[in-house]
Amino acid sequence: MEWYEAVERLTPHVVRINTPQGSGTGFLITHPSGAGLCGVATAAHVVDQAHYWEQPIRLDRAGTTESILVRAADRAVFLDEPRDTAVIVFRPGGLAFPATPFSLLAEGLYAKIGNLIGWVGYPAIAHPSLCFFTGSISAWVEETSSYLVDGVAINGVSGGPAFVIHGGTLLIAGVVSAYMPNTVTGQTLPGLAVVRDVYQFHALVRQFGSLGEAKESESPPSPPPQPTREAGGGSAT
Repeated sequence: MEWYEAVERLTPHVVRINTPQGSGTGFLITHPSGAGLCGVATAAHVVDQAHYWEQPIRLDRAGTTESILVRAADRAVFLDEPRDTAVIVFRPGGLAFPATPFSLLAEGLYAKIGNLIGWVGYPAIAHPSLCFFTGSISAWVEETSSYLVDGVAINGVSGGPAFVIHGGTLLIAGVVSAYMPNTVTGQTLPGLAVVRDVYQFHALVRQFGSLGEAKESESPPSPPPQPTREAGGGSAT
């Protein structure tokens, strides 16, 4: 599979996420269940403020005019703040997602250093275009369950799917989280993108019997942590 083919196949699964604080990217991880619910993954910092303040979240499906406004009562949000990942469970309504989401990289495995990894998202500098990025995996950081990637993560791309192509198959390997510029010399120089792994999603790729059941299990609203990421690419705003 060529990169352009992967992007074409992935695009229908991708959404632009808008909140009162800013925007980010998300992607389908569970198809509509018998209860009519689906799950969209993103970065925790894209939606944590909206979750805490019970603010609406708008989702626009890539390559279409389909859009839905999801209010707090109509969704369940699951946050993994340490890993900066999140899942929104809701009824897709007018979002005609594909029937089957792409597979996640197998639980307990990670892509090896040196492999190419691609990602897509909505950079603020290219609004409203969905953009593709690629780079080599520079390191795997076990302590934070994250990849350091020789590539960029521009504002608005946070929450976008990062993927590898293995044996001709597209596998979701992680979520774009941040960009760490090199500021050691006092100047802002090119650095590394941070991609978080799919650990949280394996536990949530299941079917909830109802929205009420999902809300009973959702993350309790709590003040979002103070930003610790470098200013720049990974921000949702």
